[in-house]
Amino acid sequence: MLPEGYVSRIEAPSQNCDMYMLLDVNVEIYPMRGGRKSLADKFEYIMHGKLYKISDEGSGKTLKAEIYVSYGGLLMMLKGDPSYITQFELDQKLFLLMRKL
Repeated sequence: MLPEGYVSRIEAPSQNCDMYMLLDVNVEIYPMRGGRKSLADKFEYIMHGKLYKISDEGSGKTLKAEIYVSYGGLLMMLKGDPSYITQFELDQKLFLLMRKL
């Protein structure tokens, strides 16, 4: 469990599709240094987690799907059009890679 003040919550609506995300982020991250180049070199923040819940809300045209992922206690909720969420499965392991645009 991280001490209070080390976690911040991001609210992020999508600009391109009908999706919305809530994400907990550790704000005290130190850069990792290594000898080998990897995909991680292109991103500022990387987390590995597990999808632990999938649910639906509403019906018909108002139907929204939600997935919940835990990144070692830091949580993410992704909500939106169910067609974007069909490829996710319960207990699936996921990476989250972020960088500033």
